[in-house]
Amino acid sequence: MRARLALAASGQACELREVVLRNKPQALLQASPKGTVPVLVLPDGRVLEQSLDIMRWALQRHDPGAWLAPSQGTVDDMLALVTQCDGPFKQALDRCKYPSRYPAADIAAERALASAWLHLLETRLSAQPYLFGTHAALADMAIAPFVRQFAAIDTDWWIAQPWPQLQAWLAQWQASALLASVMHKLPAWVDGTVGVAFPLAEDPSTGI
Repeated sequence: MRARLALAASGQACELREVVLRNKPQALLQASPKGTVPVLVLPDGRVLEQSLDIMRWALQRHDPGAWLAPSQGTVDDMLALVTQCDGPFKQALDRCKYPSRYPAADIAAERALASAWLHLLETRLSAQPYLFGTHAALADMAIAPFVRQFAAIDTDWWIAQPWPQLQAWLAQWQASALLASVMHKLPAWVDGTVGVAFPLAEDPSTGI
């Protein structure tokens, strides 16, 4: 989702191929032997295999929403927060969301770890409307999809938490035109066929 958000916001046209990972197309494995998504094959043949790399590539080409120019902090500051999200928080998220995959995990402890990090986001958002100032930036767009997943594990629990700013921030992102523009259900791509022209929306919002 991260990659689609940035590609749509920056207006970078590409061919979108929706794949089913339990039946990986040969073209995916040829482009990226690790066989995970997202993968972006550039016109010059280079391959980007990480969502954050795809986001930065797209935004460096065109950044109408100033995602790489936060009103507070720097790109490096944002990347440091995203690293926390992708590391300890994502690990806790996976264990809470898929407990059967991690039978040895202490789910209560993992939820507590995730909650502690989310409380840090609440503190940031209590002082400003977005994670790095007055407008949505790279950190907001890279982190929101994972907060969304965590909130969806137990919506009653999520609503009961003392995080009004974080909850409002997430709700605003979930209601955005930009998110709606990248959430279309697409048929699985098959080797030898043509994918879908992307972005799908003509004028997606660049903000949360």
